[in-house]
Amino acid sequence: MSMKEFEEHCNIDNAGSQLLKTAMDKMGLSARAYDRILKVARTIADLAHEKEIQPEHVAEAIQYRSLDRSNWGNRVAPMD
Repeated sequence: MSMKEFEEHCNIDNAGSQLLKTAMDKMGLSARAYDRILKVARTIADLAHEKEIQPEHVAEAIQYRSLDRSNWGNRVAPMD
């Protein structure tokens, strides 16, 4: 997704923006993580046949991100 497409399709309202800002502060996420969360939220909205990203889409995307972060150090070595 180009930056132009990102800006066009990944807009969120004030409630979603505040939710994401709070998560960024509490989880110590980067600007890159912000973009990734918004892209996942856009996908969730698309799957729900929603034109706009809703706060619940942002919350679900944040939840997936926190699940991903919790597994960073828990990689299982491949079995021989």
